[in-house]
Amino acid sequence: MSLDKLFLPRPPLITEENFHSLKVSLKNHFKPHGKDLFWEKALLNIPTLSNSDAIFLEDVVKVSGSDPINDNQLRNSLKELMPWRKGPFHLLGIDIDAEWRSDLKWQRLVRHIAPLKDRKVLDIGCGNGYYLFRMLGEGARYALGVDPTRLFYYQFRALQKLFPANSAFYLPLRSEQLPEFNSFDSVFSMGVLYHRRSAEEHLRELIGFLRPGGELILETLIVPGDSSKVLFPIDRYASMANVWSIPSSAAIKTWLQALGMKEVRTVDITQTSIHEQRRTEWMQFLSLEDFLDPTNTDLTIEQYPAPTRAILLSTKPG
Repeated sequence: MSLDKLFLPRPPLITEENFHSLKVSLKNHFKPHGKDLFWEKALLNIPTLSNSDAIFLEDVVKVSGSDPINDNQLRNSLKELMPWRKGPFHLLGIDIDAEWRSDLKWQRLVRHIAPLKDRKVLDIGCGNGYYLFRMLGEGARYALGVDPTRLFYYQFRALQKLFPANSAFYLPLRSEQLPEFNSFDSVFSMGVLYHRRSAEEHLRELIGFLRPGGELILETLIVPGDSSKVLFPIDRYASMANVWSIPSSAAIKTWLQALGMKEVRTVDITQTSIHEQRRTEWMQFLSLEDFLDPTNTDLTIEQYPAPTRAILLSTKPG
């Protein structure tokens, strides 16, 4: 994997020292995947448009173009990159109704955060890049996404073949494999904290990516309770096997303050609904409805509180 292929042009924020560090990380961690050839073939059948227009500011990320395309071939190639977890997208007449109505989360947070115009943005756990494009729609100077899930990386590449040239970039790595940039204006971590063995370690990483005065946007699962409340699921939570801990929003606020962050506040708490996360044509596996107690949807099938998500904002001092 060549960094030069990932960054065209290379963002000025990526210094020579960081560039070398990222090269080492990619060499050490970006390994062949069993479905690489299958997904690469799907990409080959997706046209690179010479003349297209994209809309990133609306809830549905859209692209249109005048190039002649084979609709069935494009649809089949996009289907070969299923499941689509984040969306929605409208791609040359094809509607991708993803598992998550990611636009609903964006609506909840965008009115609270510092305006993204001209800001350098990092999105940890970016998935297929839906939020990267929404960030560009809000005027971000550029948006760098980081996610190790190989399928999401191919979905992002498919989208970029259709979209006109833009300033969204993608690193197929984990956040712990990145250098301490100390330079991003806004850092997002959405749906990641509970997947990390050490929540404190993840928070320290995020703070290390920010410039002094930069804003951290943290979106994560929470449980009710005071600052002492943390749920440690036994085996699984809502059928997810890699959920290590789910704190209360008050606990997260205490942790962030202990790490030196200022202006820590919770701006939204929303219980996830089966309208926001559900099975669709583009994600045909089990989804939220299957993970809730059928007799009491306020509980998971393991009898834990049903998924509720909070958005916390904070500022790095300096």
